[in-house]
Amino acid sequence: MDEHIKTLSQQIVTKIDRKIRSTIKKEGHKLGKTVSLGADGTPTKYIDKIAEDVAIHAIKKSKMPVNLLSEEIGFIDAKSRYTIVLDPVDGTRNLYRGIPFYAVSLAVGVSMLSDITYGIVKNIATGDMFVAEKGHGAFLNNQPFVVPDVPANDLLLSLTLGKNSDMLTQKLSRHHAIRSLGCAALEMCMVAAGALDGYIVGKEFMRVTDIAASTLILREAGGIVSDLSGKPLDMFLTLDDRVGFIAAGNHLLIKSILSKSNGLK
Repeated sequence: MDEHIKTLSQQIVTKIDRKIRSTIKKEGHKLGKTVSLGADGTPTKYIDKIAEDVAIHAIKKSKMPVNLLSEEIGFIDAKSRYTIVLDPVDGTRNLYRGIPFYAVSLAVGVSMLSDITYGIVKNIATGDMFVAEKGHGAFLNNQPFVVPDVPANDLLLSLTLGKNSDMLTQKLSRHHAIRSLGCAALEMCMVAAGALDGYIVGKEFMRVTDIAASTLILREAGGIVSDLSGKPLDMFLTLDDRVGFIAAGNHLLIKSILSKSNGLK
């Protein structure tokens, strides 16, 4: 992994973090205002645009060219081998509604989720930072960590519910202790840290910008991210692809969840 791109990535996350904090204090009334439609067709909120502009400016100032794939602006081609995959604010609704569970998520890869080599997820509300480099493990606040060997006897799962629920997540919600937290990047990192045993997105709607960094972090911590058939999750670095997936601490939990899925057919 190129050290210059790692340094640039860290700088972008730090600058976005600072910008979001200052905007919350100075322009709190504007945070949830819709200012445009993003490249993926969903509404862009004021805070999303402010945060993304920080990254664009930092990349333009950098002496090393790097492509950018971001939720709002889409793909900026700098003719580089590497692409920064960015969700400037994951958990936007949490942020502007005052729920302290939102993050900036940044990953570096080439063309596929499976070739992501570096990832950062920073919980802006708490300051906790998850970092991983492919083949070098996962770190929380600069300390190495792994998924706990033994999951809790009473499983605690995070599920996508509401309008993005499906039959699988509805069934799981009736049999386990459940959370639905609204920030995919952090929910996957919570699985990596052992705060959650699993995170399931049963409906195919999640984009690579939401999960690129946290997928690497969970895998480097020893966890599993599979598609809804149990195969290792992979997808192109594009806003066109949408996926559902299962993130868990071990294969046994993946198998258990899939057995419930098969029972629905």
